[in-house]
Amino acid sequence: MTDLPVAADAVIRGTRAATATLMLALVALGMAWELWLAPTGSRSLAFKVLPLIVPLAGVLKLRLASYRGLSLLVWVYVCEGALRASSDTGLSARLAWVELVLCGLLFATCTLHIRWRLGHPKLATP
Repeated sequence: MTDLPVAADAVIRGTRAATATLMLALVALGMAWELWLAPTGSRSLAFKVLPLIVPLAGVLKLRLASYRGLSLLVWVYVCEGALRASSDTGLSARLAWVELVLCGLLFATCTLHIRWRLGHPKLATP
């Protein structure tokens, strides 16, 4: 039974890496989408991804509250992706589908991280 804490710690650290990577991918997609790939006219829409930067420090420091907040924040981007996937055409619609996939994966990694942390409270505490 000594392998369980090591495996749980590996899952926690793996979900942290996946969550941080997916957050940065979502930020990069949003910036590239609004600035270069399919701008909607006003490049100020690129600022829509800035709220994703706020929980990044907490995610890297394994703060459980950051994962909980991020799991709620990601739904704003799901709504935007679903709206634009169904109403836009061409490249913008494809980018919206990519955003939806990234959001789904991000929510899954946040949820997995939270479940493992609550199941193993003595592991990965900062």
